[in-house]
Amino acid sequence: MSIYRSKSTWAKAYLINKHNRKSATSSPLYQRMLYSISIAVIVLILSGCTTIQGATDESPSFAEGGALRITATTGMIADAAQEVGGEHVSVVGLMGPGVDPHMYKASQGDIRKLDDADLVLYNGLHLEGSMTKIMEKMSKSRHVVAVAENIDPNKLRYSEDGATEYDPHIWFDVSLWVNVTQTIEAALIEADPAHAADYRQNASVYIAELNTLHQEVQSKIASIPESGRVLITAHDAFGYYGDAYNIEVKGLQGISTAAEYGSKDVSDLRNELVERGIKAVFVESSVPSRSMEAIIAGARSMGHTVRIGGELFSDAMGEAGTTEGTYIGMVRHNTDTIVEALK
Repeated sequence: MSIYRSKSTWAKAYLINKHNRKSATSSPLYQRMLYSISIAVIVLILSGCTTIQGATDESPSFAEGGALRITATTGMIADAAQEVGGEHVSVVGLMGPGVDPHMYKASQGDIRKLDDADLVLYNGLHLEGSMTKIMEKMSKSRHVVAVAENIDPNKLRYSEDGATEYDPHIWFDVSLWVNVTQTIEAALIEADPAHAADYRQNASVYIAELNTLHQEVQSKIASIPESGRVLITAHDAFGYYGDAYNIEVKGLQGISTAAEYGSKDVSDLRNELVERGIKAVFVESSVPSRSMEAIIAGARSMGHTVRIGGELFSDAMGEAGTTEGTYIGMVRHNTDTIVEALK
């Protein structure tokens, strides 16, 4: 249900809250209970398609044991926050392995995780789709940071020719993820200045690892013969990767998986595979593989054999506890998979 079609509901809620504020006691516990009940009522009324009112106390409350409570939207952001925060933070990620952030809708559990956080981190650039409005609303009263906000616009790419919105898949250029890490570092220091020195040290170590990774990916991709340096995936998530590491990238769908593709898109990509003799395409962990399987079958019917070169992690990382469940491990996995299939 759209928030713009619920004005009468919001008006009633406003009048009720106005009356409650007048009659409320000065007890912080009472005010917190009232706030939590209001969130629950709003979620039930709007079935998860709502904005969130933030707490009035902007100072961090911290979890038991003194850890700064962080809620991050994607696994990549959660991983970076943990690397920088170290022992001083407790990080919760909303979108786990295999989850498509473009199509994600906040659940009641997500609302609670956001409400409980001392700091909320999200990608921005409209990656989170319908959750973007929730984040923008929360940022007016809570410590909420879009990690892409400090990237030089000249380093961002547009979603397509003539578009006005930027491509949000910034993590595929490791050098841009260095900037994201610096933004996270600043956010942690602002939220918890007592541990600023540790956050700076952790960020410095992590950034050094990212710089090494950036050079490693450049070297590995350069080992692929230039004529075969073509990365074809289910949706156009790897544009930054292509720009940063000199590999041509094509996706069946657009920047967002919410974009529709038709039979002409399938046949056009199939024909290009055949004409250029491309030998491998890639599926993504967060996108169904049926579209790529249709292209492979079409190429086969025209006498050209194309195989699935492997599964890449695009909008989500691997399972927790695995190498691919970290940002650095995910990038290495993707790069090694691409090189092995195309070299």
